[in-house]
Amino acid sequence: MEFSHARRNDLPELVELFCAATRKMDEQNISQWDEIYPSQQIIARDIELDILVIGRMDGRIAAAFSPEECGESDYEPANWRYPAERIIVLHRLCVHPAFQGKGVARQSMDYLEQCVRERGIPVIRLDAFSQNPVALRLYESRGYQKAGEVLYRKGLFYLYEKQL
Repeated sequence: MEFSHARRNDLPELVELFCAATRKMDEQNISQWDEIYPSQQIIARDIELDILVIGRMDGRIAAAFSPEECGESDYEPANWRYPAERIIVLHRLCVHPAFQGKGVARQSMDYLEQCVRERGIPVIRLDAFSQNPVALRLYESRGYQKAGEVLYRKGLFYLYEKQL
């Protein structure tokens, strides 16, 4: 899989990716995303900020995610184990249903963690929907530790972190 930053001309394919993933989650009774979130405006904002990373396979966008550099106080309060002045917060890891079950999420996380290490940032944090067992297994299998919980519009989310 080849990774790069998304460009404006990727927006239509990215919107389709998130819509397809949302439909697939709905079929699995995982009501994590909808027409409000993630919106086309959020995706476009991530492109403009140059934080949206895409992974291509066979010429198609197979995965997308938005790692955002933040200060420690810029994210949800929790029982964080690893204090750090700079952190990466992972937003919206998404794999197109046509590519699910092929290690795409694992490859995306490998790439993310490698890039974060190279930038000298010691900690990645994220939130994961409590009713998405696939996402929870992915993060926990990679050594992400639960640091708390937060209620968002769609329900309970777990806060995770990993020290690199």
